[in-house]
Amino acid sequence: MGDLLLRQAAATPDADALVLPAERRTYAELAAESEAIARGLIALGTRPGDRVGYLMNNSPETVAALFGIALAGAAIVPINTRYRTRELPFILSDARLRTVLTSDRSDEYVDLFGLLDESFAGLADAADPRELRLADAPELRSVVMLGERRAPGALPAADFYAAAATVDEATLRERRLGIRVGSTAMLLFTSGTTSQPRACRLAHEALVRNWSSIAAAFGMQPGEGLWAPGPMFHLGAIGPILLSVASGAALLTDTYFEPGRALAMLDRERPAILYPAYPPITMGILTHPDFAAVDLSPARVILNVGPAEVLRQIQATLPAATLVSMYALTESGGAATLTALEDDLDTRVTTCGRPHPGVQVRIVEPETRAPLPGGEVGEICVRGVSICDGYENDPGKNAAAFDAEGWLHTGDRGRLDRSGRVIFLGRLKETIKVGGENVAEVEIESHLSTHPAVKLVQVVGAPDERLDEIPFAFVELRPGAEASEEDILAHCRGAIASFKTPRHVEFVTEWPMSASKVQKGRLRERAAAAVEAGRAHA
Repeated sequence: MGDLLLRQAAATPDADALVLPAERRTYAELAAESEAIARGLIALGTRPGDRVGYLMNNSPETVAALFGIALAGAAIVPINTRYRTRELPFILSDARLRTVLTSDRSDEYVDLFGLLDESFAGLADAADPRELRLADAPELRSVVMLGERRAPGALPAADFYAAAATVDEATLRERRLGIRVGSTAMLLFTSGTTSQPRACRLAHEALVRNWSSIAAAFGMQPGEGLWAPGPMFHLGAIGPILLSVASGAALLTDTYFEPGRALAMLDRERPAILYPAYPPITMGILTHPDFAAVDLSPARVILNVGPAEVLRQIQATLPAATLVSMYALTESGGAATLTALEDDLDTRVTTCGRPHPGVQVRIVEPETRAPLPGGEVGEICVRGVSICDGYENDPGKNAAAFDAEGWLHTGDRGRLDRSGRVIFLGRLKETIKVGGENVAEVEIESHLSTHPAVKLVQVVGAPDERLDEIPFAFVELRPGAEASEEDILAHCRGAIASFKTPRHVEFVTEWPMSASKVQKGRLRERAAAAVEAGRAHA
């Protein structure tokens, strides 16, 4: 990964590499900052294969940390900035982190070092910030503060960069050249459902090959802009960083996502590639009052996943850009499948495309794991060069997820069309059992998305004494739009089967979110509580 940046910096040193609302970095500047962080880590005693985390919001320092850790030969561990005192000790211990890089940039909104201090007893009282000894993070030796702030227990940026200056170019070059392409570049934590998150081991080759080939599929050119607003601890932003560097593009991002602020950046920078990826972000842009005044015609590609009808709406609203979609998961290191720019509209909104170069896909019967013929619905399985090398410290999960032939059983439901394209039908566990009928939540969501007043919709199963489960819809309306529960239900009658029609509709203005997706588990809890409350008042 480090070589990817250095090659681009050598080829286009003065081109923009990173653009935020109030600052920019050229490729030469980003490479210099990344090498300074690599030197600092080596000066702190970081060895090849050590794990180094970063806990930072989107910033130039975050991108420099990503590449700097890689250049030092360590494994990168992005840390979710939403994690708190329950998750942070687990992450740092499970990943066996030696160093954590953090920043004071977001202190106005969230004190990230304060979260660490609250999570680890004794951090602020450490006698030597280069030699931490913490019971809840036994391998952690330092927390580096990349910024102006000085905090007890943290190694100040000035001291870190002073140490970096003692490491010469030859030492850094030797460290970089000793990195194997098959070695672990990143431990990327995937969200847990009933337990703590698990870390996927992703190799340098997996990440670089996957995202370089996406750049080729998009026909990306040096100097183009790529807007990716996602948080840089998530693959939905880490991938676009690699995508930009692989093609010499400028990555456009911000410390946080706010639709009006994002539209101002899009209007000013006029990027060619839009990578919002998820409907909550995209619909936040498209339904904002300022949207009509912003010219997005320079955008030629937009990548988004979601129900078919939502994707049709996005394409209709941005006719100058070609909408593409993918099937991806943390474990795949990027795209497992991708639609092509030349595919027709129906293909691009109803399928996730063909397998990405170096990746194989098949559908199996979930219980027996027997392969199914084309057209049959089952569990999506993937294997190939970009798939993770397993989960860290979890042999049970590895045994359950990977079979003897190397196929990763994703837990996703889908089928292959006649051309071998993947049609994603939701999670296996996101199927509602209504009186013996299996109903995909995404199917109901896709239909409800066609109601003109609906901005976003999520459907979950709620318990029912007679039918086992019933569909329960959570709906966010477009700004200024009005609709009643009866309006939403009437939109379903005669259009979809009666057993698929939601029995309840709850209108919302905010969603329980992970980094990029609505947390359906919490919606199921709300739906169950609402149904139970209804019974109690019956």
